Amino acid sequence: MTNPSPGIMLVDDNPERAHLVCERLRAAGYSILAQINSAEGLLFQVEKYRPDIVLIDIESPDRDILESLAIVNREAPTPVAMFSGSGNADFISRAVDSGVSAYMAEGMTPERVAPAIEIAMAQFKHFQQLRQSLERTQQQLTERKAIERAKGLLMAKKNLSEEDAHKTLRNLAMNSNSTIHTVAEQVIQYFQKEH
Repeated sequence: MTNPSPGIMLVDDNPERAHLVCERLRAAGYSILAQINSAEGLLFQVEKYRPDIVLIDIESPDRDILESLAIVNREAPTPVAMFSGSGNADFISRAVDSGVSAYMAEGMTPERVAPAIEIAMAQFKHFQQLRQSLERTQQQLTERKAIERAKGLLMAKKNLSEEDAHKTLRNLAMNSNSTIHTVAEQVIQYFQKEH
């Protein structure tokens, strides 16, 4: 196991199966934080119990459950493993888009749960790393654009060369103990106020 005792929230509308799965998971060292029989109010439940993973097996998963999962994915990202009798490719695609980390196109059995947990947690971790990398790249691009725009304004308004405009931004940043990006934003605002 990745985590010696990840906390699990089980969403299952079949009480007998849920009982068996919970017993098996506890025996395997997992901690069952909550067992609920529907995905209604899922975000509230996730925020209340803060599980390491959500396991879902609903007899007839529908659009409502996917919308609930999308909200959880946006507000409180959590690994989700979904078990379903539906092998419909469109539904699986929408489930993944909604934040499902692992989709098992057969119902949940105690034997299949532990591998699904490992897959879901690994996929979720990988996805979160990609998301963070994308956010950093977008932030760097945003900062780069601001710096280039500020340099362009300094070149146009103060008749500076590109190298001198960059030196000006760098010196302003050093003198004010700020980043070049922060100074660039201030330069842009300054010239915007002129008009």
